[in-house]
Amino acid sequence: MKRVKAFYLFISSLVIGILHLPFAFAKSATGSKLFLHPPAGSNSSHIADSLLLYSPGKSVYDSLQLQLRGLSRDAFEYAKKGFERLLEEGRLLNDSIISIIDFSKPSSEKRLFILDMKNYRVIYNTLVSHGRNSGKEMANQFSNQHSSYMSSPGFYITRETYEGKNGYSLKLEGLEPGINDNAYERGIVVHGAPYVNDSYVQNQGYIGRSQGCPAVPSNLAIPVINTIRNGSCMFIYHPAYVNRSAIL
Repeated sequence: MKRVKAFYLFISSLVIGILHLPFAFAKSATGSKLFLHPPAGSNSSHIADSLLLYSPGKSVYDSLQLQLRGLSRDAFEYAKKGFERLLEEGRLLNDSIISIIDFSKPSSEKRLFILDMKNYRVIYNTLVSHGRNSGKEMANQFSNQHSSYMSSPGFYITRETYEGKNGYSLKLEGLEPGINDNAYERGIVVHGAPYVNDSYVQNQGYIGRSQGCPAVPSNLAIPVINTIRNGSCMFIYHPAYVNRSAIL
């Protein structure tokens, strides 16, 4: 009888030990958790997106290989910071799409980046113009004044579309006082232009210039505009501008 009881106790201890194994392996040697469990009532798909986008081990910038595509890290980080602030303030209708124009790059490079931050992808990466009085290869002079034919850096919200002298176009609302807040009245818009193409780069080393508008290749105007219209964020970056930005 004593042998049966001892055998029973041994088997019970063994079973209990096996049942506790998953809990032991769920912790590291220091006791920190290795597995993340969403809190009750949370949306697990949004948590997964956040982990994918903002993993401390690898940033969005690195994961999308934006440096290899030509986007400077500073331009991306400033854009992301302003984008998140505008979202918090409820000023954007589109909480996923951001357009970044990197004016630290020459116009011969594809310096317009349209990113889908929720679905974690680069939608477009293409050429974009600057104003004729902002510089030749590089945009290095800016103005918020009418008829200056210069570009204006900073944050914008995309507005409505219309058919104008440059065809299908997209109005922009500048959000930076004294920097780009005259953009809507100046007629600074996204539109297609035949002078924004690789043949200009091959012939003269830079693309054609606008009257201050961020013009894109003619064949991409419609899809680009339809992607970013009606309340998305656009950020035109230049290193000399960031210290003057109220948003940043």
